Amino acid sequence: MPDSFSIPRLLMNRLRSVMAAEADTEARLLKVVRLIAGTMVADVCSIYRRTDDDRMELIATEGLREDAINRTFLAIDEGLVGQIAQTAQPVSIQDAPRHPKFSYRPETGEDPYHAFLGVPILKGGLVIGVLTVQNRTERTYQDDEIDSLQTIAMVLAEIVPASGSGAEQTEAAREGRSVNLQGRSLCGGLGMGRVRLHDPVIPAARFFAEDPEIEEHRLENALEELHLSIDRLLAAEIGGLWGEPREVIEAYKLLASDPTWAEKLREGVRGGLSAEASIDRLRREHRARFEKVKDPYLRERLHDLEDLDNRLLRMLAGTENPHANDKPSADDPEILIARRLGPAELLDYGKAGFAAIILEEVATSSHAAIVARGLGIPTVGGIDGLLTHVSRGDRVIVDGEDGRVHLRPDEDLLNAYNNRQAVLSERQALYAALRDEPTESKDGVPVRLMLNAGLGLDTEHLDSTGAQGIGLFRTEFQFLMSERLPSVTDQIELYKHVLSAADGRPVYFRTLDLGGDKLLPNLNDAREENPALGWRSIRFALDRPGLFRRQLRALLRAGEGKPLSAMFPMVTSAHEFRQAKQMLLEEVEWGKSRGYQGPSDLKVGAMLETPAFAFALEDIAGEVDFVSIGTNDMLQFFHAADRMTPLVSDRYPFVSRPVMRFLAQVFETCERVGVPVSICGEGAGRPLEALCLIGLGYRSLSMPGGGIGPVKRMLRSLDIASFGPAFADLLHKRDPALRNGVLDLARVQGIVLNDV
Repeated sequence: MPDSFSIPRLLMNRLRSVMAAEADTEARLLKVVRLIAGTMVADVCSIYRRTDDDRMELIATEGLREDAINRTFLAIDEGLVGQIAQTAQPVSIQDAPRHPKFSYRPETGEDPYHAFLGVPILKGGLVIGVLTVQNRTERTYQDDEIDSLQTIAMVLAEIVPASGSGAEQTEAAREGRSVNLQGRSLCGGLGMGRVRLHDPVIPAARFFAEDPEIEEHRLENALEELHLSIDRLLAAEIGGLWGEPREVIEAYKLLASDPTWAEKLREGVRGGLSAEASIDRLRREHRARFEKVKDPYLRERLHDLEDLDNRLLRMLAGTENPHANDKPSADDPEILIARRLGPAELLDYGKAGFAAIILEEVATSSHAAIVARGLGIPTVGGIDGLLTHVSRGDRVIVDGEDGRVHLRPDEDLLNAYNNRQAVLSERQALYAALRDEPTESKDGVPVRLMLNAGLGLDTEHLDSTGAQGIGLFRTEFQFLMSERLPSVTDQIELYKHVLSAADGRPVYFRTLDLGGDKLLPNLNDAREENPALGWRSIRFALDRPGLFRRQLRALLRAGEGKPLSAMFPMVTSAHEFRQAKQMLLEEVEWGKSRGYQGPSDLKVGAMLETPAFAFALEDIAGEVDFVSIGTNDMLQFFHAADRMTPLVSDRYPFVSRPVMRFLAQVFETCERVGVPVSICGEGAGRPLEALCLIGLGYRSLSMPGGGIGPVKRMLRSLDIASFGPAFADLLHKRDPALRNGVLDLARVQGIVLNDV
């Protein structure tokens, strides 16, 4: 073999000449395999591509029989090539015919070859082909040879004919046809504009380094600017960046400082790649690993790594093109579209003026989703293959209310949404005008409208919406968005900030609701058949008393000298409530023994999220200070329908006689035993559902910030004295369906419902 350190540079120089030459794809691929075979002193070099029907087709070779080209096919799971296609990982074998995965194809004439090295050809996180080399002698390929072949595979990804594997644009996108896509709403609202793609695209002309020393200098400057930008993000405290979002950026900073990551980038440049191509090579590896990983925590870490790759690419683009990151203008709004978006970049974009954001993959509990809700930008996520449907500059409509995305809409649809946007603007102005008006019905009955929150960012909505307090503060977000367990001091800081932002308005802190689909990094081994019904919430807290006591201690310290209300999630029995309350009272005594003042007034409540707890209320009368019904979980347990499963998403109606009768029974029980009761959940923020709850007698509702204006408008048009008895009569009838009956009643009584 030639000096191994000369192989990457030699290959890059020769490959650059091949790529620059004018030739069709077939001729260019044949030149590439001959070049690789000659430079690496390999007896065989072959390229396989993934076909529309998910097979691996031989499309170029040097060393195998030429008549096998376009005639040799392997199943996606067949042979060593199939193994590479499935795992997206390189395979290096000293004696391939002895390997259990080896697949012999007589038409290729490959009998004498023993040593085998193959690497995936990646595009968009998907394997679109495989590049292999073989030798007659048994030998072990060195790391630098594997690295060189992976680098070449990255270049080949731009010229290997794409198939239906998802790496190319859809026919509709190529032809500019309209497409309607359904995703999941991450933040409500409506946005219209033209597409701006988040993921930087590296043109083939920028793959190779003209001068490696200059490229390494550019890379080092970009890395330095990356670190400075993250420091600025932390120092600027943008958008209320404290508490849990700050923890995310601190962890992000640690990833950016990883010497292994930076050294891999430098190795690519020293091997003949441009700075952009070196980053792109690592980005493709991160994407391929992301596609294979199922663990949600590891996926989030790989997500953040890809976020760093993209951020560094934009740093490089910015040094050459100062307008690369221009903000959209009010006259030409833009919609940001990305495969995935990390929390740091989302915070950056939050102040950039984008009309909406669309993400190909995101979980509702992911860092990006949490930050999106805090920023209040209309955001839709969870659209598989999103980037195959769009092109830069396409017009798009984002309906954050129901998670719909309309690409390249026709004029009729555009006009319809323009009219809807005008109506929404009028409504927002109306809601703003109502902000300081009394929160009471037309006949003077007060109803308290509170805010659901979980981020420091959310507290900004208290004043803008006129909310009368925070009816639910989800404390677990601080834990989920941190690389480490928050210390007691970290928690005290967050809780104090929330109480300060509330400025005397009540705040109801829900203690840790972990488990189920919300796992801490050190809990990832806790796999359950049905996590929603498993080891979670108060069960988890009681089984982890050290963690639970730290939080209770932090809440008590944050509430020193002030009223403090805390409630325990998913309580199912009187015993669970008493056990949790006893731990809280013990922490009160612990604080007093060490000279801490403690809250001026401590209220201890429980979340009613399971039907079982409804029948335990009488047992804890006199012990519980308040009860809050969490409708999101309660409905799925009541209907035995997982709200996250699309196939049963219509199987847990809120406005139905069984649900309303159950909630009426809970209200009557609480009234009888003298326990204040409230409602918190998404449903409380929809006017029709809120109307029904008020008709049952509930006078305290907590909801997302976007629901307060519509519910308040409905409330001020409502005469409770007239509606209440009529609604009670509807509950005892069989027909019509309750929802239709309530809509008819609202029309007759002139009640304003904005969601119909």
